[in-house]
Amino acid sequence: MNKTKGFVLASLCALSGTTALSGVAVAEDINIILCGDVVTPVYTRLFEEWNAANPDYQVVPELVGWGQCQDKVTTLAVAGTPVDIAYVGSRTLKQFAQNDLIVPVPMTEEERGSYYNFVPETVTFEGNQWGIPVAFSTKAFFWNKDIFEQAGLDPETAPKTWEEEIAFAKQITENTDAAGFGMVAKTFDGTVHWFLHWIYTNGGEVIDAEGNIVLDSPQNLEALTAFRDIVPYSEEGPTAYEQNEVRAIWLDGGVAMLHCAVSCAVRGTEAGLNWGVAPLPTGPNAEGPGTLLITDSLAVFKGTGQEDKVIEFGKFLTSPENQLEYELSEGGLTPLRPSAEVDKLVAEQPHWKPFIDGIEYGGPEPLFTDYVGFQNVMIEMVQSVVTGQAEPQEALTKAAGELEQYK
Repeated sequence: MNKTKGFVLASLCALSGTTALSGVAVAEDINIILCGDVVTPVYTRLFEEWNAANPDYQVVPELVGWGQCQDKVTTLAVAGTPVDIAYVGSRTLKQFAQNDLIVPVPMTEEERGSYYNFVPETVTFEGNQWGIPVAFSTKAFFWNKDIFEQAGLDPETAPKTWEEEIAFAKQITENTDAAGFGMVAKTFDGTVHWFLHWIYTNGGEVIDAEGNIVLDSPQNLEALTAFRDIVPYSEEGPTAYEQNEVRAIWLDGGVAMLHCAVSCAVRGTEAGLNWGVAPLPTGPNAEGPGTLLITDSLAVFKGTGQEDKVIEFGKFLTSPENQLEYELSEGGLTPLRPSAEVDKLVAEQPHWKPFIDGIEYGGPEPLFTDYVGFQNVMIEMVQSVVTGQAEPQEALTKAAGELEQYK
C-alpha cells in the first residue's frame, strides 16, 4: 500500500472509530442507503416491482440526511459492516475503490454507449466502472433581460465568449445598480465546480486519462485569468458566497448574469424575473459549448456476499426506462441518456436545450484518491487569484504541484 492510500484508509478508519476492518458482513436483504428526506414515488414503485420478482432479495431502503449520508456509508464500509448499495457522489468512487471497499460494476459497450458523452468517465478509472450513474447535473448561462436593457445591452442576446461575458459584466456594473456577474469563491465544494466550468469551456483538463496532473496548461491559465478579470464586475466579496447564495442574489435582481443548473429556470419564473438561458460562454480554445458533468452514483459495497445480485438490482433501478422516469419526476436532473423522450422534453421546454448541448464538449468531475485534498487545493488556488494574493500562473503552477499527492 502506498503512503497516500495508507493515509486515506487511516482517515476513513478514524471516521468510523475503528482501526481495522472487521469480518465480512452477511446481508439477508438488499439494503440501500438513499440520501434525503423521502423515498421518491418512482423508487417506491420500482422497489415494489423488484420485490415481487425477487422474493429472496427484498429491498430495504434507509434514508439518511444529505449532511450525514456520505459519512454513514463510509463508516459502515470501513467497519466491515457495509450496506449493500448506496447513493454516493461519484467523486468518492476512486477513494472507495483503492481502499477495496467497493466492487466494479461492469458495463458492456452497449451500456456505455447508451449514455451521453463522458458520463461513463465520471465513474471510470483504471479501465473499470466503479458505480452506476444515477443523477446528472450540467450548467448553463442565465441572464436578467431587464438589467441587460437598463445597461444598454440587447436583452435577447447572451454573450457567447468569455471576452463578451466580461465586457457585458463591465457595462452592467458601470450603468446599473446590479453587479454584472455572480461569482462563487467561498470555501465550499461549489467553488471547485464553478471553476471547472471555465476549464471545460476552454478545452482544459485537471487530470488526464493516464492519471497525469495537467492542470498547469495554457488552456487553464486562460481560464483562471478570465476568472480573475471578471471579479471587479461581480458581487462584492465573492469569497463569502457559495452557489445557492449567489443564486439568491440573482433572484433578487442583485446580479445580472450567472452560471446555474436548470433549477434557475424554475426559480427565476417563480421570482417573476424576465430571464434568458444559453450555453456557457466559451474561451479561445473551446471546440464547442461545454460544462462540468457531475454525477452521483450507486456504489456496490464489498463484503456482503451478494454483490452480483446487488449489481443486478442497481442496473434494474437505473435501466433507461426506469432512470428517465426518475429524472423526469425529480425535475432538476439532466437526463443521463439521449432518447426520443429527451428530444420531446427539449421541444416542449426549450430552456433544457443549453443543458443538453453543453454535454458534447463537457468534462467529468475529476477522480482523485483524496477528493477533499483535491478540493482544498483548488479552492485555495481560486481564492488566491480572486483576492489578488497571487497571479494566475503562480497559483496554477503551485496547485498543480500540490495535486500530485492526491491523484
